[in-house]
Amino acid sequence: MVSLSPIPSSIFRPSLRAAAGAGLVAVLAALTPAKAGDPTSKTLGFAVTTFNTAMYESRFMDECPQGINATNDEFWWRGLSKEERGRLTNNGDMTQIARQHIANHRGPNGEDICQVPTAVKDPPLYTVRGKLAYGMKLDGTDDGKDTPKSCKHEKFTGVDGTPAIDNQLYRVLGCVYGWRSIGHIETAANGHRQTNGLGMILIEVSGVDDARNDDDVTISFYRSVDTFTFGASASPLPYSTYRIDYDGEKPRYGDSIKGKIVDGVLKTTVPGDVKLPFYANQSFQTMQLMDTQIELKINADGSAADGVIGGYYSTQQLWEYIGEQGWQPTGLYTCPGIYAAIQKLADGHKDPKTGECTSISSAFKIKTVAGFIKHRDGGDKPNKIAQAQ
Repeated sequence: MVSLSPIPSSIFRPSLRAAAGAGLVAVLAALTPAKAGDPTSKTLGFAVTTFNTAMYESRFMDECPQGINATNDEFWWRGLSKEERGRLTNNGDMTQIARQHIANHRGPNGEDICQVPTAVKDPPLYTVRGKLAYGMKLDGTDDGKDTPKSCKHEKFTGVDGTPAIDNQLYRVLGCVYGWRSIGHIETAANGHRQTNGLGMILIEVSGVDDARNDDDVTISFYRSVDTFTFGASASPLPYSTYRIDYDGEKPRYGDSIKGKIVDGVLKTTVPGDVKLPFYANQSFQTMQLMDTQIELKINADGSAADGVIGGYYSTQQLWEYIGEQGWQPTGLYTCPGIYAAIQKLADGHKDPKTGECTSISSAFKIKTVAGFIKHRDGGDKPNKIAQAQ
């Protein structure tokens, strides 16, 4: 891992700062040549600074009429007599954090119920009951009916009014405190990504003829081996250079999907399966996001972009992340309850033999800063466009 030393904002890329008034989208496009295709086309580069499970949260939590879910620690505590509580917690002097590892081993034979979530049966998880969500229409239906590839499920209406949105991951986690906007799960994850550089996602948009409107571009996803450069406000600065992570002679990541730019908004035209580097709460995995779509609004000056990326997330991978975060984070949610809800509400990639779905529709809100994405000298072969299965 190579770390770039912070550069004072007063001297950071002065040529770009001076060009801000003329529109940095044009500057970025002019300075970043395309790797392949039309030699007059350009590329745009972005580094993802924030990657959150997309949560629509109303002011009075109307989407969670039953309230917020109890935690592993609460279920353990409720199951003890007063005498047992005193004996196991030093007569009540043990802090909640200190006892969470005890609470997690509440299986009948001392099993860690985040490693073996079927060891106990908690009450059903409180799930989202609201009608609005962030996300995309992934299954091709208007009503979430059962299909050869998907399981029957309830649809959402998009926050912007778009009908038939699929986001069962939000339905599962929307009433779990740790995943909401002020919860520790997402806050800690983004803090770790920004400070240690692990799991940094790069988004490269190539074949761009017009940075505000272009009906045919290619969107590629990579992992960076360089960390962010921070400004005086402790926020990542735009226009740093990020080198792509390679495995031998090829990028470790690099899946691509087709898209377009409409009035400065990058959108998918042909969904595809992509692999993304994912690091959060001491856990690292190659996220397999299937039928991926993206909608990213590029700032008028080109210095940043934010939006939503969505697709089907493997239920096995999702549980590997949720169940293996360690005793401290997992003590603050109910592992058996979440595990059971994931299996019940999964809606994608139906197994033809069992009829059960093996993935769950998901959406993630992302923020990015513009950056220069550096391929190895000599360039790479054109990326293979990922296809949805």
